[in-house]
Amino acid sequence: MRILGINAVFHDPAAALVVDGEIVAAAEEERFSRRKHGKQAVPFSTWEQPVQAAAWCLAQAGLSAKDLDAVGYSYDPALVEPGLPGHDPSGEELRTEFAQRAPLFLKSALPGLDPGIVKFVRHHVAHAASAALAAPFGDCAVLVADGRGESTSYLAGEYRDGRFKELAAQRLPHSLGLLYEDLTEHCGFARSSDEYKVMALASYGKPEFLDELCEHVHVTGDGGFRAAGVDLAALAPRRGPGEELTQRHADLAASVQKVLEDILLELTDWLHEATGQRDLALAGGIALNCVANSRLHAEGPFDRIWVQPAAGDAGTALGAALQLAAEAGERGAPMGDAGLGRGWTDDELEEILIKAKLPYERPDDLAETVAEALANDDVIAWFQGRAEFGPRALGHRSLLAHPGRKANLERLNDVKGREQFRPVAPMVRAERAAEIFTRGPLPSPYMLFVHDVAEAWRDRIPAVTHVDGTARVQTVEERENPVLARMLAAFERRTGVPVVINTSLNTAGRPMVDSPRDALECFGSAPIDLLALGPFVLRRPRSTRTTRTGAASPEEKEVP
Repeated sequence: MRILGINAVFHDPAAALVVDGEIVAAAEEERFSRRKHGKQAVPFSTWEQPVQAAAWCLAQAGLSAKDLDAVGYSYDPALVEPGLPGHDPSGEELRTEFAQRAPLFLKSALPGLDPGIVKFVRHHVAHAASAALAAPFGDCAVLVADGRGESTSYLAGEYRDGRFKELAAQRLPHSLGLLYEDLTEHCGFARSSDEYKVMALASYGKPEFLDELCEHVHVTGDGGFRAAGVDLAALAPRRGPGEELTQRHADLAASVQKVLEDILLELTDWLHEATGQRDLALAGGIALNCVANSRLHAEGPFDRIWVQPAAGDAGTALGAALQLAAEAGERGAPMGDAGLGRGWTDDELEEILIKAKLPYERPDDLAETVAEALANDDVIAWFQGRAEFGPRALGHRSLLAHPGRKANLERLNDVKGREQFRPVAPMVRAERAAEIFTRGPLPSPYMLFVHDVAEAWRDRIPAVTHVDGTARVQTVEERENPVLARMLAAFERRTGVPVVINTSLNTAGRPMVDSPRDALECFGSAPIDLLALGPFVLRRPRSTRTTRTGAASPEEKEVP
């Protein structure tokens, strides 16, 4: 069967194509529209469909909309309970109505589509399928936690022989995801967008408010929990955008983070006992909390944990398609590399460079050329292969730098226009990872767990060692990404360091670079020294390069 998956209800609209159970393509609309998160997560935006992403997925397989056998839409409006606390008071009925009309919206967006083949897939089942049906193991337990779906915020169960069995769910208003979103907004960041900033901020604080939080946030013993009614303002003052972050904000972030981790541990204990499974698959926005994931790995009851790289709502497009495929008896291979988006041939890239009238070169060995530049403390824009599906840069659309220079953390945050308290991540060859990074699972190809940096290495790679001594690691396998692995090896030969900084190729407020044009625009507007665009290299003139940007502002230095 040829099945298109669609996510369009809340944020991060996306499309994915599954053919005969195999994942062919997946992409987020923001990469085409260049609008961060694709759209606002408000009821009146529900009519917007991931038109460009869906059209590209079909074109990638040489299909048209009339060739599809089914379309999975990752939300079932029939499951919405009107008036339930936790729904959007500004227009939940509008969201429901627009979701009901999705088949007609898709018919208009994709000429030739039969609206009768559009099937509604429960939001959290789509999340569950995106993880369990793509995981590198067979039968497994699955846990989904996010802000909300139709009327729930959490789902736990298991997959056996490709069939899902629900064991627990949590009705609104109780939601771990909404609690974290409330905290994000309370700390002056963008709701449903900047939760990762709060996770980073938590490392600067102590969980001073646990007793107050646990009055409202706790498990119920039956696979569910309570998480509503928390008065954040009583614990720390509400912060306006751009205002000073205080120690109380950091302590509040640390407290909510600790409660979240504790709740997830108790829920996984319950799920393990209920299923007897050895393996766990995770999805939903909460599964992007790599600090919590590492506690589940280190202290939880499951032998193996696999997290969907696109664990947020974008991944439900893939999950909806996989779920319909599984129901039809089609089960493909596990998801491998997350590079499921757009890619360009070498000839296409060179044609773009010629039209842009930019000087470029094609070195004999790209890996050696980039390693030499990194060793000389250049900042590298790395554009290779197909774009990643999900929020993590995994060596396809990345910014790279030397991890041994502590100032490079501030430098990259300045390049990207980010807050100075935010960390950057290391990439490392898989065979070298265990001597440097501990506690989290290895290999860790999707950057979804944090690891402790060994004491002997913290001074050697200070730019990627967070204030709490951890790092969010990406391991690189040579068989999966040979050019990147060779570059890491070449960098180690020059510096003795087998690690390189890897952060997403974008600037603040903009989606990750996706196309060659995006890469050229980013290279032209940001202080990046070298762009590796496929096999080609573009260099910034030496006279305009800087080894370090200006110092942090006084406000940034006040961040705890």
